[in-house]
Amino acid sequence: MDTLVWSASGSLAAWLWLLLGQGFFWRTDLRLPPRREPDEWPSVCVVVPARDEAAVLPHSLPSLLAQDYPGRAEVFLIDDGSSDGTGELARELAQRHGGLPLTVDSPGEPPAGWTGKLWAVRHGIGLARARAPEYLLLTDADIAHGPDSLRELVSAARTGGFDLVSQMARLRAESVWERLVVPAFVYFFAQLYPFRWISVKGGRTAAAAGGCVLLRADAAEKARIPDAVRQAVIDDVALAKAVKGSGGHIWLGLAERVDSVRPYPRLHDLWRMVSRSAYAQLRHNPLLLAGTVAGLALVYLVPPVALFVGLASGNVGAATAGGLAWLLMTATYLPMLRYYGQPPGLAPLLPVTAFLYLLMTVDSAVQHYRGRGAAWKGRTYARPDAAPEQR
Repeated sequence: MDTLVWSASGSLAAWLWLLLGQGFFWRTDLRLPPRREPDEWPSVCVVVPARDEAAVLPHSLPSLLAQDYPGRAEVFLIDDGSSDGTGELARELAQRHGGLPLTVDSPGEPPAGWTGKLWAVRHGIGLARARAPEYLLLTDADIAHGPDSLRELVSAARTGGFDLVSQMARLRAESVWERLVVPAFVYFFAQLYPFRWISVKGGRTAAAAGGCVLLRADAAEKARIPDAVRQAVIDDVALAKAVKGSGGHIWLGLAERVDSVRPYPRLHDLWRMVSRSAYAQLRHNPLLLAGTVAGLALVYLVPPVALFVGLASGNVGAATAGGLAWLLMTATYLPMLRYYGQPPGLAPLLPVTAFLYLLMTVDSAVQHYRGRGAAWKGRTYARPDAAPEQR
């Protein structure tokens, strides 16, 4: 067997394993678990870190203030040094729409060793603790919640005995580039962190989606959240690992009425979203980077190459193995496209999207070694132990 046949056969074997042995990651039916409303509704404090979010707040904050929650709930929006009037706009929206009580405060610049977002979250949790809530809802400023979102999250946490319940918010997929890249982003995330494995007590897999995390206050204190993850660029995964590592029971699934309103109209916008944290996901390890690039090439790029080259050269083995691998790839991607309301014709283009993600990952490493590092809202974190650098 020649090299192309071996490569295509390896890719096909990988896809058979992914199909059956990776927690059925490709299925999109894992939504909030069975739940019933509690007899007594616990108190909840909602913490929203916000830095230069004036463009999205009118589409997200009113949905939080309008939560139909029978218990006591309050929103804390932490204006993290915004230059676009985020804090003032939040107060105006609260006056205009009413609803849950809103407190807007600012933590000042983060000290060395803290990412700006987590410093804002720490400040918000500190303010919330004065109210002694049973639960904290950590949600990003670009996330719009259905009116029953908080009620459903609390019911699920109470019924299932979960210390952390997180929903992967449905990202916007309207522009051409969003349609191509966004569903794949969630697909790849689920492949890395199969949702069905996350809720297994004692299991090693832990992850959350930072846009929507309901967390028991005592579990946060036990896991030392957010202090234990203060340097994390990928803060949601680090938070989930800390909670699960301290004995907490966690759950993650896809959302139905929790949506991101942040637009990514250009490829450049999506590129920045992915590349800012891709190398951090690999723990800034060159060997992991090389393995990831090789793995992406084998799993996603080899099948179409083997199919077309095999057909052109008469190599039946390569064409057959490559075609079957591509078929499995396409079939596993279809449920995610349906979830996002996208045409099935995009499924065979997954190798193109995977190639873009490969380039984004390499670019993330290049930026790291150039000293630019990960960035969030104008702050740069060149190394895990570096202080935030203002731009």
